[in-house]
Amino acid sequence: MNETDRLDTEQVNPLSDDLDQMSTEQILRVMNDEDRQVPVVVGQHLPVIAQAVDCIADALGRGGRLFYVGAGTSGRLAALDAYECPPTFGTPPETVQALLAGGSQLIQADESAEDDARQGADDLRARSVGPNDVVVGIAASGRTPYVLGALSCAKQSGARTIGLSCSAGSALGQAADIAIEVPVGPEVLTGSTRLKAGTAQKLILNMLSTAAMVKLGKVYRNFMVDMQPTNNKLLQRAERIVTNATGEEEAAAVQALQQTGYNVKAAIVLLISGTDAATSIRLLEQSGGRVRDAIRLAQNKD
Repeated sequence: MNETDRLDTEQVNPLSDDLDQMSTEQILRVMNDEDRQVPVVVGQHLPVIAQAVDCIADALGRGGRLFYVGAGTSGRLAALDAYECPPTFGTPPETVQALLAGGSQLIQADESAEDDARQGADDLRARSVGPNDVVVGIAASGRTPYVLGALSCAKQSGARTIGLSCSAGSALGQAADIAIEVPVGPEVLTGSTRLKAGTAQKLILNMLSTAAMVKLGKVYRNFMVDMQPTNNKLLQRAERIVTNATGEEEAAAVQALQQTGYNVKAAIVLLISGTDAATSIRLLEQSGGRVRDAIRLAQNKD
């Protein structure tokens, strides 16, 4: 028996044994039934996911960076999460980075690159990873050499490490400081980890980045107040956020945004605390960019 034959992600799902004989609706039904299990399994691992979030928030709060490392589906999901952080949370592109086996090609995959552990280490070393950084290795099987190589380099550099896999007792989990292992069971299409395993990884990546950014003060209430209004849709979203967050009329929100150079946070502080634009921006600087703390500072000065 090969090593891969023992992997959780390679087992055969008896519920889809006759997949090629099913009607279209039957195929969709079995997929949907299996998919519904994924959030439940993820929910069983929230305590360790919380540890990972706190680790990431601590690193970013100290000026460090978050690196995702993956291959295949795992790497492409990681890249998607990394690419979404600048427009959603206003982070510089270098703050959250994704390293994909075979380079940054998302459309045409180089699946052979995942077997090269040395390349994983070299790719991460080229980013000058250090003690202030945190590296999240992502592999459904928990054994991808490229990812394991990168994690080994990260540990040698003093960075904190997190392993995200869908196999219990994985090599990735054993190599990481924090192991998130979420076995979601056999796939409907045997071995196709872009299905349930990919869904689990996407859910967890959503949690890691979003919850870390909340803890860093990039969210006020449940609004993405560090979003960058770089097109008409986002300009309208910024206006809607300020209106909803302050309870003011749209005209007042637009005026506040114009006064603050479309700084959503500053516009909210301006309207709630009754300060001017310059004062609002200064209060945010004094409070580390946290809207609630800036409002509290303004109120304490009254």
